[in-house]
Amino acid sequence: PTPSEERLIMDRNTSNEKVTIERIISTEDIIKARETVRGIYIDDKVKEYIINIIFASREPEKYGLAEIKDLISFGASPRATIYLNLAAKAHAFLKGRGYVTPEDIKAIGHDVLRHRILITYEAEAEEISSDNIVSKIFDAIEVP
Repeated sequence: PTPSEERLIMDRNTSNEKVTIERIISTEDIIKARETVRGIYIDDKVKEYIINIIFASREPEKYGLAEIKDLISFGASPRATIYLNLAAKAHAFLKGRGYVTPEDIKAIGHDVLRHRILITYEAEAEEISSDNIVSKIFDAIEVP
């Protein structure tokens, strides 16, 4: 935003001014969309791709990523597996497809994983972020 637009944003969000909000979608439509997203097809090979990505964050040396082992305090948890799957399904849905591709996983992977992989102080000292680590994992894991 421009400085004047940002000022307007600040003023609207820090004053007692009443804001009128118009509904643009119903609760039922949101529930229906969520059900549709969960129903998006994901092939077993693509599921295995997700598993390999997650496990590479936990056991990098088993995936040819020994150089990042000492940069990770904690790898991605099972919740990361779940949400990488669901986010990929949502991405496919938004792209108008009824199936997930590895490209969907790559498109949302950093957003899902960056806060689920905890880096070491050594990584921070070397200015290596969790995004850098996620990129290395994506580069190393074979795409189905």
